Amino acid sequence: MSDTMRASSEAESAALRQQVRSAVIWRSGTQIFGQLLTWASTFIVIRMLGPSAYGLFAMTQVILVLLNMLNGYGLASALIQRKDAGRHAQRQLFGMLILLNFGLGAIQFLAAPAAAAYYRQPMVADLLRVQALLYMATPFIALPQALLSRAMDFRRQALVNFVSALAGAITALAGALAGMGVWTLVAAPIALFFTRAIGMTIAARSFLWPSFDFRGAGDIARYGGVMATGQLFWFAQSQADVFIAGRLFDPHMLGIYTTSLFLTQIFVSKFVPPLNEVAFSAYARLKDDKAAVAAAFTKSARLIMVVAMPFYLGMAATADPLVAVALGPKWLEAAPVVHWLALAMPMMTLQVLYAPASDACGRPGISAQNAATGALCLPIAFLIGVHWGLMGLVAAWFAAYPVYLAVSTWRTLPVIGVKLGALLRAIAPPVCAAGAMALLVTGLDSLLPPLPALPHLALLVSAGGLIYGGLLFLFARPVLIESINLIRNRHG
Repeated sequence: MSDTMRASSEAESAALRQQVRSAVIWRSGTQIFGQLLTWASTFIVIRMLGPSAYGLFAMTQVILVLLNMLNGYGLASALIQRKDAGRHAQRQLFGMLILLNFGLGAIQFLAAPAAAAYYRQPMVADLLRVQALLYMATPFIALPQALLSRAMDFRRQALVNFVSALAGAITALAGALAGMGVWTLVAAPIALFFTRAIGMTIAARSFLWPSFDFRGAGDIARYGGVMATGQLFWFAQSQADVFIAGRLFDPHMLGIYTTSLFLTQIFVSKFVPPLNEVAFSAYARLKDDKAAVAAAFTKSARLIMVVAMPFYLGMAATADPLVAVALGPKWLEAAPVVHWLALAMPMMTLQVLYAPASDACGRPGISAQNAATGALCLPIAFLIGVHWGLMGLVAAWFAAYPVYLAVSTWRTLPVIGVKLGALLRAIAPPVCAAGAMALLVTGLDSLLPPLPALPHLALLVSAGGLIYGGLLFLFARPVLIESINLIRNRHG
């Protein structure tokens, strides 16, 4: 390679690094502010409504998640990767999204009575009928989001997401204060979705008419179909617990489980997806250089685990005061559920990092096969575990997820060019440091006298943060420096 070509390649690489860093900051940075706002209102509403309302809401979410697997976001992902994404392709995608989502809304409206009969809760039908409005907003979110992601423009996306989070938070608080009960949980997402639809359309300037002439769009449909298949498998694994337990548990007990799951999945469900959006766009640009994809994947996995591991293991070590402070006295029985589910979440976090890398390398079938494995393992475990009640359902995570993660790792790493040893070496420092931190915090907790919940939690969290940071500084300083340099935009 000539010096000129080498210099050009290095310049392009540096430009991509800067673009990815900017995207991460905007996508995850404003995501943090938006989520802090949403969580503040969410936890206030949780304390006001109690477990039964959340149990009823969880029953409707099984139907919504199932149908949303088909809502066309996979088609939008195809547009991000496609070389030709001109006006005609955009209009075709818009037409596909409208047909899909308006059809899904009609299906949900008609299927609502059957869902209510399955759960033996008549109110579920009314909730589902109103929630069908959500599908009307989806085409006006998915298309502009794909256009902005293709351009690696996450700044405007982030601003829209923040404004829509604000709209949802205000609606949730207003509904709870007005005594709307479970309807509060229906109204808030509707406000959020429609605000996001308007904002995204303006941000991307995607003012166009849909085209229902799909000639020449077969590649978009095929790619979206493969991704939708994988998402259907994801539904089977991610909603099987609620689908199975919803028929056997009363709304109160189901609410305890689903809210504990919400609390422990905050990081993997709220922070990792926006990072995966950035990763998908970056991997798609690097897909012809497997070594570059492999290096990017191991680095991103390490950096995400630097944050995820202390979050999860710290949550497990502080479950009692955490539940008392975050959820309130109505939810104290959730503490042991939170403790054990938090210990299972590192496996889930690593698992969800695989799909963007294999999808962007042009192998969406890999993530579909992985999802099929989870769709087999997890429901079987939940079907068995639910007969031992709430903690039996929790134990099913530890029976099934190690198998699921092992199979996915074996299948995915060769596709993206990563050696298992390299991945383990990359994530070992945060895993070991967080594990030691959790043990020390648990030991400290056993020595403390009885304290009010808030100072108890603050003391344990402060001690945990100091211990974790100190352990990384002493035994894994390069990892700590790498994380700091990412924030400061420095390399080396």
